[in-house]
Amino acid sequence: MPFVGLTGGLGAGKSTALAALEDLGAATLSTDAVVHELYATDEVRDAVVERWGPEVAPGGVVDRRAVAAHAFADPQERGWLEGLLWPRVGRRVAEWREDVSRRRPPPRAAVVETPLLFEAGLEGMYDATIAVVAPEDLRAARAAARGHHAVDERAARQLSQDEKAQRATFALVNAGTVADLELELSAILAKLSP
Repeated sequence: MPFVGLTGGLGAGKSTALAALEDLGAATLSTDAVVHELYATDEVRDAVVERWGPEVAPGGVVDRRAVAAHAFADPQERGWLEGLLWPRVGRRVAEWREDVSRRRPPPRAAVVETPLLFEAGLEGMYDATIAVVAPEDLRAARAAARGHHAVDERAARQLSQDEKAQRATFALVNAGTVADLELELSAILAKLSP
């Protein structure tokens, strides 16, 4: 079963691609969802409160926007947050992969959505990588529609779309319909199948 990393820039359509891959028979995991789960744990919540104060967790619930305001404003703070989260995300991905490997029948692939896959140097852990790219105006519109804040800061810490596409095993342009995207992803899965 191929182990695949899925990446792309903000607004490129990674989440849509991940959902399409699941519809096509792949087991999927979003590292963003894992981070959401981690923020709900006492351990991570307490760590960010200790670092940045109670305003990042009003009522005991981590406010991701407040955390982002601290983390994206200063590379040292972002590094601290990544040091807190990335090892925990890595353990969760490893546990998930082990679980998926025991499923019968096995899924067509095990796909992990990892926005900073190349930036974090994680490409070596995957059998293949897929980069989802989209025209800049479309990405900006999608990001704005989803209420993303600190878009410039987030984009600044990511490789360009061209760089991601060049480094990936497969790159696809997500500028059409979901059906178009599914067709391209289905072809990629077929190429990955033994």
